[in-house]
Amino acid sequence: MQGKRNGRSRSLVGMLLAVAVLLSSGGSLAGAQDIAPRLIPDRIISIPMSDGVKLAAAVYLPSDAHGKYPVLLAASAYRFDNDGVPAMAIYPFMELGPVRYYTQHGYIYVHMDVRGTGRSGGTYTYQSRREQRDLYEAIEWIAKQPWSTGKIGGVGQSYYARAQWFMGAQHPPHLACIAPYDGNVDTYHASAYTGGIPGDYPDSWFEGLRSMNLDPRNGPPRVVAYDYTLQALRHNLYDDFWKERTVAEQLPTVKVPTFSIGVWGKVDLHLNGNIVGFQRVSGPKKLLVFGGANVEQAVADYSSIGFHETYLRPFYDWCLKGEQTSYVSAPSVRYALTGTDKILIADAWPPAGINYETLFLNNGPTGSVVSLNDGKLDTAAPDASTAPTVVTYPNAGWTNGVVGRGPDGRPDPARRVLTFTTPPLDRDTQVVGPIELILYASSSNTDTDFFVKLSDQAPNTDDDLKASLNPRYTIVTKGWLRASHRALDSKWSLPHAPWYTDAKEQPLHPGQVYKFDIAVMPTAHLFKKGSRIRLELANGDSAVTDAPFTHRYGPRKVGADTIYHDAQHPSELLIPILPAATNGAAQ
Repeated sequence: MQGKRNGRSRSLVGMLLAVAVLLSSGGSLAGAQDIAPRLIPDRIISIPMSDGVKLAAAVYLPSDAHGKYPVLLAASAYRFDNDGVPAMAIYPFMELGPVRYYTQHGYIYVHMDVRGTGRSGGTYTYQSRREQRDLYEAIEWIAKQPWSTGKIGGVGQSYYARAQWFMGAQHPPHLACIAPYDGNVDTYHASAYTGGIPGDYPDSWFEGLRSMNLDPRNGPPRVVAYDYTLQALRHNLYDDFWKERTVAEQLPTVKVPTFSIGVWGKVDLHLNGNIVGFQRVSGPKKLLVFGGANVEQAVADYSSIGFHETYLRPFYDWCLKGEQTSYVSAPSVRYALTGTDKILIADAWPPAGINYETLFLNNGPTGSVVSLNDGKLDTAAPDASTAPTVVTYPNAGWTNGVVGRGPDGRPDPARRVLTFTTPPLDRDTQVVGPIELILYASSSNTDTDFFVKLSDQAPNTDDDLKASLNPRYTIVTKGWLRASHRALDSKWSLPHAPWYTDAKEQPLHPGQVYKFDIAVMPTAHLFKKGSRIRLELANGDSAVTDAPFTHRYGPRKVGADTIYHDAQHPSELLIPILPAATNGAAQ
């Protein structure tokens, strides 16, 4: 929610980058406006594939091009004919970074249309095994060209980042490194069916992809006939369709140097991919995580020259040119501590020194928030007589998803969901690492959904209390689980980071109590003294707080769920606390 009541922005990357650039070079952070409004390829090439299909690519050369250069390869379905449109909110697919910045620093930049898109031949089938093989063959073909040194690095954000993960898993001999920025490793779990719940984003994303191919800035129109949206609907379980299109299980085989760069603010889509990608790859690796408020901000940050000057080019110069750069001495893990202007360092993720604190769900009231129950989070375990919390749905007061309106007429996301809130914190509290919610619940239905939000709730003001207005807040992180998808994957689950098999549905028996282990996405956030930690529970979400990553609220969602929090069923939130004394030095 970006309105008056939602509290401060979580976008820190602009400030952090500005500080880093000023400290390192005495300059100022360059923004998206540094990219030229016109980006015309120096040449367009045709890359032959082993099955006879030819893939088209735009090549951007250094201005004094002669001899051989290392190559950065970007591959997506967004077509190079759209290169050069401004990296603004209206064009969220501009995820190449500053192309000419790299050609000015001794790189050739190649932007390839994946098969079935743009000017490339073949049929598009959304990151299928053939599209992955194309990456291998394109890298090896580029390496043999007279203008290439034979050292290839992956580049780009989102789809381009996912392509890089696949590059690494294909093991082409001439791939020297990858730097996936803001890119997930598992579309099923991170986009199409978060927690097993069908999402709206695949449909809106794919319509955008079709549009940019049919109506490009330059070049001939291209109809993408493949229906990804329909395929996603047909495959509601993690079956062979999705397994072919995920790289998560192949990551341990990736051995090239990997610089995984995530964005805390992209918790709904890419964040966990960058965390998991870093954890699972087996080659030399480093992790960097920024704040970032939303989709558009993440694109704008990646388009800034300051970002590449400070972070990415030192990585490429080391991997592709053999130079001893600042990347070599940089810590293994750097991450923004949201709620502050600091970047902290660690040797691993999660950082060492974390202590898990158990906060039990219990009845309230806390008097700090108007919600359906105003429950509390308590360090004391509940007793045997604690009554459960019952929520019926849909709620008559919902006006936009699960969001209703406050007395001032404005959207109020907390008012018509369940909340469990701590007392005001008696000290600054750093929550850093993966988070787990253990929930005991039953339903009147054979299935139900759990949408979890962890928020930083600001202190109440006297005026708000008098007007029955809820306090300002910031959503810190989220979690999702469809009850029938509760089966855990023992191979890939980590402490406090459950992973689900999603292999089959396990319907509920109405009225029976079940234990659910819900993964709440990792974070790093400072809850300041006097603020409160708030857990929100609902069975849906809203465009007010979650656009564009909303989920469908279907006709089957009519009934009642019961949340248990007694001695026999101690529902609890396990949060990682990093003592201030164990912090790495701020960067």
